Amino acid sequence: MNTDNTPDLAEGQSTRFLLKEETHRIIGCAFEVLNELGHGLYEKIYENALVVEFGLQGIPCEQQLRFDVLYKKHPVGFYVPDLIAFGQVIVDTKTIEKITDEERGKMINYLKITGLRVGIILNFKHPRLEFERVVR
Repeated sequence: MNTDNTPDLAEGQSTRFLLKEETHRIIGCAFEVLNELGHGLYEKIYENALVVEFGLQGIPCEQQLRFDVLYKKHPVGFYVPDLIAFGQVIVDTKTIEKITDEERGKMINYLKITGLRVGIILNFKHPRLEFERVVR
């Protein structure tokens, strides 16, 4: 697992930054939302504002898709990510004190469930946006 701006190694390729442009655009939208709304509101407000901002920036986005969680090929529940941007990046909005290993671990599980490789955790709790990029 890589977090933040750590490059990943793609099979048969030199070190590169997976989905670099897409993740930078997502984070830019998060800064715009935080600048406009301020910090400390409910997570759902930031999620909905990101949907609006993604639309304004021409970023394809799906909200609240449902993915089955399987145990030995049997459905045992489901996971609903906040957003999936560009059809490739899970975007998880938070208003928590600090991004911790708990959120990072959950994101890794979300990536496994969805089959995606990149996730971004965005924390809108404080005046300064906290974010982490997680790669599986």
